[in-house]
Amino acid sequence: MQLSAGNQIVQILHNVSFEVSAKQVLAIIGPSGSGKSTLLGLLAGLDRPTHGSIHIHGTNITTLAEGPMAHFRRQYIGYVFQAFHLIPTLTALENVALPLELQGVATGEERAKTLLQSVGLEQRFNHYPVQLSGGEQQRVALARAFIGQPPLLLADEPTGNLDSTTGSRIIDLLWQLHEQHDSTLILVTHDTALAARAQRILTLRDGAIVHDTALSH
Repeated sequence: MQLSAGNQIVQILHNVSFEVSAKQVLAIIGPSGSGKSTLLGLLAGLDRPTHGSIHIHGTNITTLAEGPMAHFRRQYIGYVFQAFHLIPTLTALENVALPLELQGVATGEERAKTLLQSVGLEQRFNHYPVQLSGGEQQRVALARAFIGQPPLLLADEPTGNLDSTTGSRIIDLLWQLHEQHDSTLILVTHDTALAARAQRILTLRDGAIVHDTALSH
């Protein structure tokens, strides 16, 4: 993976190759600038590799045009951002229901209510993001990521903007939802306690995989 920076070509990732089994929990760790978030963006189809291919659920997503990629993402991929990325003009309920509404699913609001209840936000349906704490916003983001029951969930530093106590609660919720929905979970984190809960850890350094470690629990 290369990016242009002025007149220079910067190599972000190189010779990165791995497979992830269905329902596996994989943590991606490494120092800042090692390519972790870039790798997650590639897996989500938000960025395109300059070389190689990415296969998810039997589809080579690197061959998909923007429209089909967006459709594929709505069906198969949930994404949790560190900065939450909730739409400020929509309530918590509307934010969670939005992915299903974009797919024309009539039951989106009811499913959104059920998910918000499952993350303890049944009293926050009609609150806007600005009226929610950081932990509450991340819970809304988790519910939104899971509403389409995607086979693959990607999480980029899901506890990065939270204090340790709130972050611990979010981790527990993330695992609970992952187990309930039988999803494959790939997360980028600097949190060693969070990484240690995964089944497998990929360590990146300077854009390359330097360790691929299976954990026993």
